[in-house]
Amino acid sequence: MLVPIKTENVYESSVEHSKACRKKALDLLARREHSRLELQRKLSSRAYSRDIIDGVLDALEVDGFLEEARFVESFIRGRISKGQGPTRIQADLMHRGINEANIQTGLEDIQQDWGKLASDVRCKRFGITGPREFSERARQMRFLQYRGFERDQIDIALDLADDSD
Repeated sequence: MLVPIKTENVYESSVEHSKACRKKALDLLARREHSRLELQRKLSSRAYSRDIIDGVLDALEVDGFLEEARFVESFIRGRISKGQGPTRIQADLMHRGINEANIQTGLEDIQQDWGKLASDVRCKRFGITGPREFSERARQMRFLQYRGFERDQIDIALDLADDSD
């Protein structure tokens, strides 16, 4: 037996889902900035349809609630405060769906002295005095590499440590 489907209820249901999806997205954005991909993943886990999510995220971008440049700046500042270098920050942003051009623009806009940051991170972990032995120098280099600093930034950090002796 065929049952007629009322299209009004389907439409109302879709509007209700869209409103609920928007509310959840705004709740997430109220806590912290998110990338579009992060919001897509979080909203998808709540069983909203792909069409509803895309529509809501498009509307949030138009309304100015979801802005990639603002997310990138906030993310970079947060990671700098945790002592992470540009390579690690770039990898984390790419994992969050940010394109490389926006990442480079964000890193340039911050105007961070990466060598000084690497030196500060090294001093916090290993102390003011520089490494005396090659094995200790290699250990500190690996640590800074893991934190996302490039070779020239690591050299600056270790040279500053050697100068402080």
